[in-house]
Amino acid sequence: MSRIAFAPTRTRVLAVGAALLIAAVVTGGASAAGNGADGHTPREAAALTGTAKLYRPAGDDITFSFDAHLAAKDNMDPEAAYGTFTFRHVFPNGKSGWAKAKVDCLVTGGKVAVVTGVVTDSDTPFKGKRVGVTVNDQGKHDRLGYSWIGKDAETQELPKCVSSAPFEKVKEGTGDFKVLPWQPVYEQPKA
Repeated sequence: MSRIAFAPTRTRVLAVGAALLIAAVVTGGASAAGNGADGHTPREAAALTGTAKLYRPAGDDITFSFDAHLAAKDNMDPEAAYGTFTFRHVFPNGKSGWAKAKVDCLVTGGKVAVVTGVVTDSDTPFKGKRVGVTVNDQGKHDRLGYSWIGKDAETQELPKCVSSAPFEKVKEGTGDFKVLPWQPVYEQPKA
């Protein structure tokens, strides 16, 4: 095959490659600007989803699950978040405690999420109370923190959008937390 016959094919391949690269940049820019997966509808303002077990060397089985969302239309109102989260703690002696909470606030930043909710069903003293959880989505090394630490945990009045630092480690191989970062849009001051 001569070089002359091959040149048009190489040129076509380079042109197609360049077109694909330009399309990828344009599509990526649209997604980064807040569009959803289809490039047209707005993405959620924030989200926290997934399930993981906490690491406890004593053998405790502690599981947290999240399905918390903030719609695009509510971008500047984290208290409009919706969804649920659950947690269950089975102690090595077989005793257990569990709770399900209705989300009342969700704030995310980068890979960190803080979610609060009122416990709607539980066999713990937290039924009817607001609790908060913080998740740090680090891939295979997620971390988690919660508001019910300290001596007054059962009597504290927790505000919306408040929790503790993510001090707990997730048990290896169990975490699939996903945090969708919030992108607040602030109004510009009028001149």
